Amino acid sequence: MPGAERRPRVLLLTGSPLDGVEGSDVRLAADVLESLPDVDFVWFSPRPGRHPTPAPPARGRPVRIVSRNGAPHPAGRVQAVLAGAVFARRVDLVHAFLTVGRGFPAFSWLRPLLLGRRPVVHTVPGVMDTRFLARGRPLGTTVALSESMARRMRAAEFGDVRVIPPMIALDEWPYLPRPEGYPAVLFSGHHDPHGGAEESIDAAAEARRAGSDFRLVLAMRGRPGQDTEALNEALRERAGAAGLVDVEVRGYVEDMHALLASVQVLLFPPTGLGGKADVPFTVLQALASGRPAILSDLPQFADFGPAVLRAPAGDPRRTGQQLAWLLDQPRSWDMLAERGRALAEDHFGPERFAARYAALYRELLA
Repeated sequence: MPGAERRPRVLLLTGSPLDGVEGSDVRLAADVLESLPDVDFVWFSPRPGRHPTPAPPARGRPVRIVSRNGAPHPAGRVQAVLAGAVFARRVDLVHAFLTVGRGFPAFSWLRPLLLGRRPVVHTVPGVMDTRFLARGRPLGTTVALSESMARRMRAAEFGDVRVIPPMIALDEWPYLPRPEGYPAVLFSGHHDPHGGAEESIDAAAEARRAGSDFRLVLAMRGRPGQDTEALNEALRERAGAAGLVDVEVRGYVEDMHALLASVQVLLFPPTGLGGKADVPFTVLQALASGRPAILSDLPQFADFGPAVLRAPAGDPRRTGQQLAWLLDQPRSWDMLAERGRALAEDHFGPERFAARYAALYRELLA
């Protein structure tokens, strides 16, 4: 990167603290920070309070903002925008990690006032509604996670749109042998409308009717303001009504490594992403660990190619048939497990991720 005497300074602009509650924007920003050791980063951190937060990054300069338990809230986002407006004048480049949601169009039109004339990279974890794209404007060079989203953003006249898939730390997620004994099937996600939990229950019921015998595990993550206990109980009731008796509904899972080691298949059939990452990190973790995945056929998932099985979104019958077939075909299971690991290494590896962002930074800082 230019300037041997001084390393470039980059502001990581996220809607919540980098060492707060993990989301796709925070995960992507943290991966960029860890991947580029030759850059001095500035990032947001919650002020010390009563709620525990993850260990902060060991590098860069934290900027303190008030945040309830480190989770994204409107007040925290406003603070991040105001702090970003101040520090954008003190850095060489601004790297924003912002989902295109309801507030994005207004922010994008205020971009010259808020971020000044510094070059901007905008990594887009997801788009809540394509109508927000039409109302907004690019912040600078835009980075999409998938080819499908890049095409949508170019069609919305976002100009210079690059594709840099997220990364998975391969040494942290080693390839695991197929677990022995009674099979388990995992869904991991949020309590969001059309997020895939209900669809997983319906597909599992179809697989059971087709003769498969397995345990369904639902690892559910709540969002601020949700009554997660009531939502988890509603899922248990839905499973019971569908005739499923061996179902476990969990809350947030601290040790995802152990959970993936205990299951045979990841089932992730949302009918819409609603602003979540185009490339879900749970799917990357499963593929790197050698766990075949069955996904819905959303356009964003096309980048996984033949490394996964895909079924029509909202079609529990077809999804359940694929699940029953996969559990009954050990050779096909092995083939998909190997394909998934190979895809994680070739397409989502950390070296490729670091090289692409380093090249982009050099280009914009030249």
